[in-house]
Amino acid sequence: MQRMALYFSTLENNKIKCELCPHHCVLEDGQVGFCLTRRNQDGVMEALNYGQITSIALDPIEKKPLFHFNPSEMILSVGTFGCNMKCPFCQNWEISQQVAPTKSVSPQQLVSIAHSRGSRGIAYTYNEPFVWYEFVLDTSRVATKEGLHNVLVTNGMIEREPLKLLLQSIHAMNIDLKAFDEKIYAKLGGDLKAVLRTIEMCVEANVHVEITTLIVPGVNDDLSQLEKEFQWISSLDRSIPVHLSRYYPNYKYQAPATSPGLLIEAYRLAKKYLDFVYIGNLWDPEYEKTVCPNCGTVSIVRRGYDVEIVGLDAEGRCSKCGREIVRIF
Repeated sequence: MQRMALYFSTLENNKIKCELCPHHCVLEDGQVGFCLTRRNQDGVMEALNYGQITSIALDPIEKKPLFHFNPSEMILSVGTFGCNMKCPFCQNWEISQQVAPTKSVSPQQLVSIAHSRGSRGIAYTYNEPFVWYEFVLDTSRVATKEGLHNVLVTNGMIEREPLKLLLQSIHAMNIDLKAFDEKIYAKLGGDLKAVLRTIEMCVEANVHVEITTLIVPGVNDDLSQLEKEFQWISSLDRSIPVHLSRYYPNYKYQAPATSPGLLIEAYRLAKKYLDFVYIGNLWDPEYEKTVCPNCGTVSIVRRGYDVEIVGLDAEGRCSKCGREIVRIF
């Protein structure tokens, strides 16, 4: 299943320049981009992963993680291969850092699968969905027309114009903010300013946003840097949910797992600036529950992916004081 890619320009000598993400790869004929998914084919950019699926599952939406968007829902989750960052601690490196075996599916077929499995939406996840751009764009449009919502789990590495177009059919995102330092981002093959711009654009477009930071020892575990991140998020909206996730050794990075003490310290620091903060991969209900910041009523109790809604009305508001806690679509 072939598809001409969007967002590229032609150069001399049959070269092309990709304009999807901040890398702006310049490709000679036959060359593949940094992300492994876009190729110069006779002076035209081809999307190699269009309709190609490596992973598909019906997941709890909390696994994305999204804690404030349709809580306790099961959502059809799909991924392809490739990524436009090169994190040495990647948890899905088997599909993000190499071309993996795939099965073909069309946008309409995927939407039909979502309906058949009783899912009210589709999550584009597992690898980086922005490098699956054309397929996500086409599928999300079909899904929206058929009453489904669309969720992205992303590193946020995309240029302004393609993001602006895609946001017309996206309802929620979990954006991975890997650090609050340009030098760290450069080492990981990313661009901090681009990621921050993505977060800002999503908030402005009224897309539901949650942010995850995987706290990795020796990489982004400096509390003063984390505090700057929390302050910046709060300046946009202190109600943006933030997930502080525990790192475990993986792929090329074998430092010991993040200490629970550091995670709890970062959690307490984040709570000074933000209403909704969680710790992921620690599996402690104390740091997974949702509490109304207005009146202190417990709204949602979580034990892993076992979710109990205890203090919300049908519209996602606190059952005691009426403050909006979650978004329900």
